Amino acid sequence: MSAPLRVSLPNAKLLAALEPSPGVELLLWDFTGTPPTGRLDLVVPPYMGGAAALSALKGLDVGLIQSQSIGYDGVADVLPAGSLFANAATVHETSTAELAVGMMIASQRGFLDFARNQSSGTWDGSMRPSLADRRVLLVGYGGVGKAIESRLTPFETEVTRMASRAREDQGGPILGVESLNEQLPLHDIVVVSVPLNTHTAQLVNADFLRRMPDGALLVNVARGPVADTDAMLAEAKAGRLRFAVDVTDPEPLPAEHPLWTAPGVLITPHVGGASTAMFPRMVKLIRQQLDLIAEGAPPVNVVLG
Repeated sequence: MSAPLRVSLPNAKLLAALEPSPGVELLLWDFTGTPPTGRLDLVVPPYMGGAAALSALKGLDVGLIQSQSIGYDGVADVLPAGSLFANAATVHETSTAELAVGMMIASQRGFLDFARNQSSGTWDGSMRPSLADRRVLLVGYGGVGKAIESRLTPFETEVTRMASRAREDQGGPILGVESLNEQLPLHDIVVVSVPLNTHTAQLVNADFLRRMPDGALLVNVARGPVADTDAMLAEAKAGRLRFAVDVTDPEPLPAEHPLWTAPGVLITPHVGGASTAMFPRMVKLIRQQLDLIAEGAPPVNVVLG
């Protein structure tokens, strides 16, 4: 009889949802205190712990590390030798796309102003720009970009898709990033959902923003360092561009940072994936990985190792 698969989970909620099954031993470890001894076939780190949290795995015998996040910037530097690292693709796309579209609607229809007016009892029924009929450029066409596109279509938008390389799919052309500069002036809304790496750090810089048309909206649901905060702040203070960002640089954004109060800026505190949709999808992914490991098949979503 083969040894049971040993699985480390960071909280009691996941432990309860994955109820013990034959051939699987579930362990509770949140990366603090003494780690479990012996081989760990699958380890789930705490959510939002970042790459630094993986230092807790140093010296352990670990098979697969199943992240609860999509991004994996910095992980390669601390990944234990011999381990595989899988991201949480399929877990956060629904929530992140929902937030991105919500931020677009809130920014276009003036929800920030309405919230302020409510506190003062001001009735301002002036006309606002719609989401309908806007040209939207999706910079990044992975799982999140695709999920955003599917939710934008019913709003009667015109969506342009852009990825790291040009290609076509059943939906038509996907532009390569080399056409970014010529596309930016043509779109009312630009949504950034690229991974953070050496190619995308500071992608949204002063030149990028300068190419966007007056009054355009930039939505960032990628990572904070993908955008130059000072460049965004300059455009916001000038009143030329608007911003809706779920991520910032630095993060958390200090309470006294001028981006909080800059005109036309909507900030959410990195909560793209933090909704009730996350948990059942995370449980489903962990179960899938356990089934694959038990079958001797390669796990899904492996991005490193």
